[in-house]
Amino acid sequence: MKKTKRILFSCMAVALLVSCAAGGGRLSAGGEVTGVGGPSWAEPTPYGMVLIDRGSMKVGVSNADSLWNLEANARGISVDGFWMDETEITNAKYKQFVFWVRDSIIRERLADPAYGGNEDFKIEEDREGNPVTPHLNWNKAIPWRNPNEDELRAIESVYRTNPITGVRELDGEQLNYRYEVYNHTEAAKRRNRLDPKRREYNTDKATPTQSPVISKDTAYINDEGEIVRQTISRVLTGDYDFVNTYIVNVYPDTTAWVNDFENAYNEPYVRMYFAHGGYSDYPVVGVSWEQATAFANWRTDFLRRSLGREGIYVEPYRLPTEAEWEFAARAGIDDNPYPWDGDLTMSDDKGCFYANFKPMEGNYVKDGHVITSRVGTYAPNDFGLYDMAGNVSEWTSTAYTESVGRLTSDLNPDYRYNAAVEDPYKMKRKIIRGGSWKDVAHNVRSDLRMWEYQNEQRSYIGFRCVRTQIGFAKGQKQKNRKR
Repeated sequence: MKKTKRILFSCMAVALLVSCAAGGGRLSAGGEVTGVGGPSWAEPTPYGMVLIDRGSMKVGVSNADSLWNLEANARGISVDGFWMDETEITNAKYKQFVFWVRDSIIRERLADPAYGGNEDFKIEEDREGNPVTPHLNWNKAIPWRNPNEDELRAIESVYRTNPITGVRELDGEQLNYRYEVYNHTEAAKRRNRLDPKRREYNTDKATPTQSPVISKDTAYINDEGEIVRQTISRVLTGDYDFVNTYIVNVYPDTTAWVNDFENAYNEPYVRMYFAHGGYSDYPVVGVSWEQATAFANWRTDFLRRSLGREGIYVEPYRLPTEAEWEFAARAGIDDNPYPWDGDLTMSDDKGCFYANFKPMEGNYVKDGHVITSRVGTYAPNDFGLYDMAGNVSEWTSTAYTESVGRLTSDLNPDYRYNAAVEDPYKMKRKIIRGGSWKDVAHNVRSDLRMWEYQNEQRSYIGFRCVRTQIGFAKGQKQKNRKR
């Protein structure tokens, strides 16, 4: 009987061992290492985006051109797969961001005792009554129709009456968006590790004793309602030191249509281009690099909120790197100076233009448009992307410096510099690509690098977003491209 119990106990112990090992490693009959699988998932196709498969090409100008003072500077690079908006961000899509910021301000005020203090617009407890970080309740509808007196004051507080025309209009100066970004790159650098022993692997050198000093961006609104941005330096104490805070006014500068052109009557565009529904499908302009970056952050957060779960990871929307943009525009083909085959900007047989630009001096309408055109008006490139040449120039995430081509890696190249307020203005330049409706044919080439200051808002600069592709779905194969 005792022998039977011992055998039974031994069998149970073996079974328990196998059971416990299943979570950390599978035990095969032969005792071989077979590996442990991990969770994987394939993201659905993001709305309105095209998948750009990973690939390599030579970016930059391949042939020198003395007429345009161009030097041959092409070099080989490789980029990983990513999703890219098939068109530039339109007025309608950017307006959704603007209205979201407007509605968040209204909800905040509806919960404020000064405007009636309706607690339903703000969540401070979970379903069990436990305190949570206060946040807005987006399931509670704003009473646009038949509001009471306090609700009406809250709604009307984000509008103004134009003192000249008497027209009721959205008060763009109030539309500030606050967001935080964790700087994964700086946090990953060896010199910034919290454990001093892991900052230096060379055993001939002493372990660093001083904690590194890091810089981070922070922002707040002062008593006068002005956005104050600061870049502070502090001794590294924890992960939160890599969190940067930004506050950005999101309303586009509609006056860019006047300020970009001396002695021109462009006032109708100031009043109508962003406001009128007839321009809904046109690319948004008058948006700075800072505003475009804020839009990408909001778009990520908007998607995350829609999933309805806390702590879920969502690959962020972002501006494309310069390398990603050029690779996508030229469809990964080294010989393409434009998003289409050849050096011509119009077809030989039909005389149709391939893009919206300025075909002749003073003649903006020869291609069928005076200013911007509806996105997707012209045929897409081989990757299915529209308007990668002309229409509007596009912001990239890459900072500009004269030596940027020599500073960046040949693997997913990018150069980022978050300029501090006190930095010289020349350090606040960002690369734009693609040329615009106001540019001649040469300037809409896909292999040319241009730049603009990150806080400038132009009537000819817009943007589109990308998202890095997360792995490959099981059985997915790379597409073969013609070269």
